[in-house]
Amino acid sequence: MKITWLGHAAFRIETGKAKILIDPFFTGNPSFDTTKRKEATAGLTHILLTHGHGDHVGDTVAIARETGATVLANADLAAWLSTKGVKKLEMGNTGGTVHFDGFSTTFVNALHSSAQITEDGVSHSLGSANGLVLHFEDEPTLYHMGDTDIFSDMALVHELHDPEIGLVPIGDRFTMGGAVAALACQRYFKFGTVLPCHYGTFPIIDQTADTFVSGMDGAKTKVEVPKVGELVSR
Repeated sequence: MKITWLGHAAFRIETGKAKILIDPFFTGNPSFDTTKRKEATAGLTHILLTHGHGDHVGDTVAIARETGATVLANADLAAWLSTKGVKKLEMGNTGGTVHFDGFSTTFVNALHSSAQITEDGVSHSLGSANGLVLHFEDEPTLYHMGDTDIFSDMALVHELHDPEIGLVPIGDRFTMGGAVAALACQRYFKFGTVLPCHYGTFPIIDQTADTFVSGMDGAKTKVEVPKVGELVSR
């Protein structure tokens, strides 16, 4: 498995059968190098969305049109995307699992909101925010937490899915901060590897992963803090 952090909560996941983007926020993302867009979308098979905020839906509509990738989102967000011209859609909701060639994705809970305000000033609710657990045929199980705070039912996510790799929001203000994220990882999971995300993008969220890294000190979990665009292999 190859994992590339693309800034904010966006990741590219590559396996033998799938090339996946999660929350592809490129346009307007100050930490993403737009000259790397074609590289980020090359061979894309799937786009997976944790929730409906603009900094997570991002460039989904345009990328889906350009690549023909299948988009997976919660039912409300998927219905909204269909009105924007996305053709290849799969939908699910919290607790549900959707199967693809080579992997499956399960929607799990996240403590966050999910909506967008359109040009006419109307706020549209886009379903519940979720985390996504990806089970692969021949690769480690991966859990993208989405945007969330710590919650005690993370213990159930571990019990049900036992994810080996965690993609963890740490930026504070809109998600849990680094210290709380480290507590979540150590109290509720037995990750082999974690990668922090949702930091360093905008001035009002934490700019570094230092607090998270300090909070994970002494844990058996390996903490990877890649630069944006840097590949991590597992």
